[in-house]
Amino acid sequence: MNEPEAEFAVEGDRDVMPKETQQIDLSDPNLTSLILRLAIPSIVSLSINSLQQVVNAIFVGALGTQAIAAVSMTFPILVLLTAVGQGIGVGTASFISRHLGAGEHLEASRGASTALALAAPIGILFTTALLLNLRGIFVTLGATLTIMPLALDYAATILFGYTLMLLNIVNGFIVRAEGNTRFSMWTMMTAFILNAVLDPVLIFLLDLGVRGAALATLVSQIAAICLYIAYFTKRRGMVLVRIAHISLRAVRIRQLALIGAPATMTSILSAIAFMLLYETSAPFGDDSIAAVGIAVRLLMIGALPIAGFCIGSQAVLGFGWGARDFARVLKAAKFMLSMTAALSFAYSAAVVIFARPLVTPFSDSEKVTEIAVPTCIVFHLFFGLFGIQSFVTTMLQSFGRARLSAVVSLARQTYLFIPAILLFPVIWGFNGLLASQAIAELGAGMIALFVMFNQFAELGRRPPTSRAIEMTS
Repeated sequence: MNEPEAEFAVEGDRDVMPKETQQIDLSDPNLTSLILRLAIPSIVSLSINSLQQVVNAIFVGALGTQAIAAVSMTFPILVLLTAVGQGIGVGTASFISRHLGAGEHLEASRGASTALALAAPIGILFTTALLLNLRGIFVTLGATLTIMPLALDYAATILFGYTLMLLNIVNGFIVRAEGNTRFSMWTMMTAFILNAVLDPVLIFLLDLGVRGAALATLVSQIAAICLYIAYFTKRRGMVLVRIAHISLRAVRIRQLALIGAPATMTSILSAIAFMLLYETSAPFGDDSIAAVGIAVRLLMIGALPIAGFCIGSQAVLGFGWGARDFARVLKAAKFMLSMTAALSFAYSAAVVIFARPLVTPFSDSEKVTEIAVPTCIVFHLFFGLFGIQSFVTTMLQSFGRARLSAVVSLARQTYLFIPAILLFPVIWGFNGLLASQAIAELGAGMIALFVMFNQFAELGRRPPTSRAIEMTS
């Protein structure tokens, strides 16, 4: 780099430094404390998000079996929409944490600003496409004549706020990537409280039914976006979001997209997998659809805290990788693995043992409960391996290893699950549907373990660099 370029970089980095000191130092030598301080608020954030889904389901469940089935059928569409935000967010978070680790604050700010600039038009495009094809999508999902009107009411209402949801997802990844997971937590908590208060008012008091549940979610998203706008306006973080930092250079967009693409594809194919799940359960009746919907929600309740831990602590891995401190990365990775495995195995055991009391709040129908209990047990038999798979995917994303992360992340709900769900129900009926999820979970866990051991061995062989030695001295 010549002198004028070096001077520009120094001035640029100084311009994007925050007005206030960052709350958490990503180079803190106490790794266990650092990871927990980052991960716990992120776990709370995503747990609140899952709790928000549970609260919605409980209120909607009081409207009857058709209502809960309609909202459950909308779930794959929401997963599809969330997939886009997660893909952009994961790519952006990896980009930001690695550049912050390398001391390149200006480049981190450019990545964040560009990601948000791309998110808005993408959100509008997806909203338009889905609204125009909504009825056909529900027909494909197997919606019955009793479920269709309710599903259309709920989905059409919630889609109008999708662009806000997309921006909130990306904002959350940006804030967590720079180490401020607490702000993300308080933002999610504010949105949850608002949603929980509005649900009974709009659903029952104003007699809006399932549309009221969707409106409550939209209002909570508006509140969240306002908090993020205030955060970036006051320059509370390590990166600065501004129009001047938007860069549509193909090289930068490609860096964001390559890491985010596997995450997006995983979530999109997961949505397709859920659609196949509901479509396969449709011939067994509305009660079976509702039961599968309850089991899927319990899976998400368990998955989101684990994902929250990985998302919150990802910044440590990315920062260490950017600083080329491989010993630190390996130490952090082993601690993350122990935590995610403990969480997933504990949740798996809890659902298998206490399936009936966990299912009961979601439906007052005894028939739905009788189907949902064994469904939940089978779906969670091998859920303990989900924590390992989530950790390995996060580790690979932090390292910028897009292709390998795709191999691990796509296994659970795509190339293992989709063939199983297409074949087994034909042979064994509803029991085959249940077995499909369990077998895919087991296979994905085995693949993740194999990749993990290889990555740990490689990290152990890498020598420390001069920058890593400088940071630890």
